[in-house]
Amino acid sequence: MSTRAAAWLAWLVWALCIALVAAFAVVASLRYPFLGAWDVAFNAQSALSALTFPTVGAIIASRRRENAIGWIFIVIGLSYAASAFCNVYADSSPLGKPGGLPGTVVAVWFNTWVWAPGFFLTLSFLLLLFPDGRLPSLRWWPVGWLAGGGLALFIVASWFAPNNYSGDPNFHNPIGIESARTILNFLIWAGLVLWPVGALGSTLALILRFRQSTGEVRQQIKWFAYAGIATLLLAGGRSVWATPSLLVLGFASVPLLPTASLIAILKYRLYDIDILINRTLVYGLLTLMLALVYFGGVTATQALFQALTSQQKLPQLVVVASTLLIAALFNPLRRRIQLLIDRSFYRRKYDARKTLEAFSLKLRDETNLEALRGDLVGVVRETMQPAHVSLWLRPEKALKGAQTE
Repeated sequence: MSTRAAAWLAWLVWALCIALVAAFAVVASLRYPFLGAWDVAFNAQSALSALTFPTVGAIIASRRRENAIGWIFIVIGLSYAASAFCNVYADSSPLGKPGGLPGTVVAVWFNTWVWAPGFFLTLSFLLLLFPDGRLPSLRWWPVGWLAGGGLALFIVASWFAPNNYSGDPNFHNPIGIESARTILNFLIWAGLVLWPVGALGSTLALILRFRQSTGEVRQQIKWFAYAGIATLLLAGGRSVWATPSLLVLGFASVPLLPTASLIAILKYRLYDIDILINRTLVYGLLTLMLALVYFGGVTATQALFQALTSQQKLPQLVVVASTLLIAALFNPLRRRIQLLIDRSFYRRKYDARKTLEAFSLKLRDETNLEALRGDLVGVVRETMQPAHVSLWLRPEKALKGAQTE
């Protein structure tokens, strides 16, 4: 496929995703009385994925058509777009009740399997092929076959399984094969077993690729891993504390992975990820420690105050004092955490900085040129670690002649 044809195909699928998201929004707004608020929020998160994933995929595919990652993003986005639309369409028109929309059975049938490509590809082939769209080596082919085979078995068996996987007791698969119920159920469960094995192998492949990589590839995987971990933390926090106030965490987690992948593959500001990781570790630990100090101090003070005065409410002065304590601890604690992070995870840079600081102090007091020459060579060896170091000084006569002129 030529670059022009690949770009047209990528943006055509992107337009289809946008149309499905627009249809989702129309159905959700018109049929809101039949939907719960949480159903709308959950499907809206899928719709947001259907906007970000295919957009990034189309950009990558139109510029790097040979990179399979762009096309994987497009398929993931199409899967999420179809899932969001079919889900809200089916939920807004329950089967067996009057006032239903036409084609609800078809929407429910699609909804039983159309979500699988987006979910399965994200946790298998995206990990296995990142960042160049190729396997790390030929020995990883079995992992790809396991993940792809598990996905194919699940989807094909779900097409014809007569079982009620939709959650609606009134749904009956219009193309279900009752006589093959046993074998189709077996294939569905076989797919659900094979795919996690492939996903685990894909995760291992990405870890080994990172350990064996250097330079730009290492930075690309750092971007991807950083976004993946942040997505898991945000989405996991939203799932554990499923409150409306934390619903924003689910939406904030959606664009992280595609955005980081776009930066990594197009190699835009790759080396900024080290600063980003460093700041995240520092301020994440700082926030956690300050929160523990604040709530721990307030809780302990409240328990002591209740024991002494038998009053339930703390004086406003205690809250103000706790806030002032947090403000006073901020900078000293931040410097200590920064030092700990640099010493633990950025040891080479930390040692180089300390070496340069020590040499600067010595340079200020040392007057012996020979001693300084040895120290300078030692500092260069320790900080830059070159294969060879040589220091050339102008002859003493040349220096005197230059001063005379």
